[in-house]
Amino acid sequence: QVQLVESGGGLVQAGGSLRLSCAASGRSFSSSAMGWFRQAPGKERDFVAAISWSGVIRNYADSVKGRFTISSSRDNTKNTVYLQMNSLKPEDTAVYFCARSSAPTPNADRYDSWGQGTQVTVSS
Repeated sequence: QVQLVESGGGLVQAGGSLRLSCAASGRSFSSSAMGWFRQAPGKERDFVAAISWSGVIRNYADSVKGRFTISSSRDNTKNTVYLQMNSLKPEDTAVYFCARSSAPTPNADRYDSWGQGTQVTVSS
């Protein structure tokens, strides 16, 4: 059983920053990739960023490139994935989810464990 718990969301003004964290526990995450997705009201869940187990491969959605940075701190039993979000825009407002996959893919169907989400609201 895998547990993913996001934190760090909140209300911020446009141009501000937030750092999201995702604590993963419950089993060894050897070779696991981790991703961040977001879902705004009335919209589909969209890919934001993903990172490979080694941290060498990092993928970003075009809409967040240059503003968001994904990173991780992990060993075989404790894993934390971060999403540093800078220069936030009102269109970044959404519930942000972290998820686990075997590869750092933007395809949500390839992720088999999901957190409960954390709300990010960016005011104009």
